[in-house]
Amino acid sequence: MDHITFHYDTVLSDVHMLLSKPRHLMTRLNHVGQPVFISNFKILSDVERLDSSGSGKRSAEQKSVSSREDCEKDSSPTQEKDGEEGNEEPCLDEDGDLDITRRRFRGEDGGRDLVCPIILKQSSPGLEHEVESPDDEDKCTKDIIKIEHTMATPLQDVGKQVWRGAFLLADFILSESDLFRGATVLELGAGTGFTSIVMATTAKTVYCTDVGEDLLSMCERNVSFNRRMTELTGGEVRVRLLDWLQHSLCTEADVDFSWTEEEVADVYDNTLFIIAADVIYDDELTSGLFRTLHGLCSNFNHTCTIFISIEKRMNFTLRHMDVCCEAYTYFRRCLSQLQDLDDGRCSFRVEQLPCDFAQFFIYERIEQLELWKVTATPRLSDEVCSNPELKPSPGLSLYRPPDREEKINSAVRPAASAGSSVTW
Repeated sequence: MDHITFHYDTVLSDVHMLLSKPRHLMTRLNHVGQPVFISNFKILSDVERLDSSGSGKRSAEQKSVSSREDCEKDSSPTQEKDGEEGNEEPCLDEDGDLDITRRRFRGEDGGRDLVCPIILKQSSPGLEHEVESPDDEDKCTKDIIKIEHTMATPLQDVGKQVWRGAFLLADFILSESDLFRGATVLELGAGTGFTSIVMATTAKTVYCTDVGEDLLSMCERNVSFNRRMTELTGGEVRVRLLDWLQHSLCTEADVDFSWTEEEVADVYDNTLFIIAADVIYDDELTSGLFRTLHGLCSNFNHTCTIFISIEKRMNFTLRHMDVCCEAYTYFRRCLSQLQDLDDGRCSFRVEQLPCDFAQFFIYERIEQLELWKVTATPRLSDEVCSNPELKPSPGLSLYRPPDREEKINSAVRPAASAGSSVTW
């Protein structure tokens, strides 16, 4: 357990690999035997953001140019010496091959720590209820967000890691803090709860939702780590169960992280914003996400704004014999159908936002990161208002996921037109 072991189905977030001098200390094993780590993510101040903009946040193009120039300088066999052009013969090995001195990796001279987890202790029955030291609490009150997470997980447990999409959405929240001030916000697929914690620094109430008892327990622990930070601004995070593949919010008292009737009413009456970060990687779950969004917004009597951050992950597929991102293609088709939907209940307006806002966290904002805004406006016609049977009732079962053939042919079929039924 001194090093990370990768399997064929293992997924590791770039956030955990590329952070400069990350703190990756293994603290325990969770209920399913996965190593759990703790990382501190710093919110950059204005001065730090200016200082890092010229070095740590160069664009990919700048990095490529710089890297190419370095290579040309180091590998050039003829360099000027004392004002004269060098005419030295290239160094050859015994077989006549060009002998080039290997460049040292920057990590070898202490520039970056290797990601090697250190086992401190394994879980014990009372570990999750231990009180943090005062020093740790102070660190989490100002500009440090303490997050418990896993690394190198199977695909079904990627919610236990921190992803770049969460950083992008958190940057947007901090850049537009006045927009969310005092609001009621619902996060879908919250994972470790990182974005919900950031949102609670400006919003009044944040419902942080996901599925899975182990994941939700981790999320609640993270909320507890950072509670003093959110309490300073009067924000509150409530961790709750919300399964996109189910038909309603769970209100059973004997189920962990279930909803109270008052909370359900609060969500439907007061939610102004819905957020989701990096949740697009499986078509069935994407269908469930859009079904849930429509089911919620169709029962609101007010306008709701949805922000979705996504990272396009390109892969080579045998079906297309080319590099593509099928999950992203399916997501865009669902967005198009949502905007074209006309069911007399709610209208949706979709737009992509520029990602040129300030960066508050240290990560690489690559060009594959996108932020989408969906505005849901209730549109109850006179016929619907006069006929109670046509009014939407609270619930999420408004769309069916597409079958496999529908997914395969989605790239060649036109988007749904106004008045047509959706297929997700």
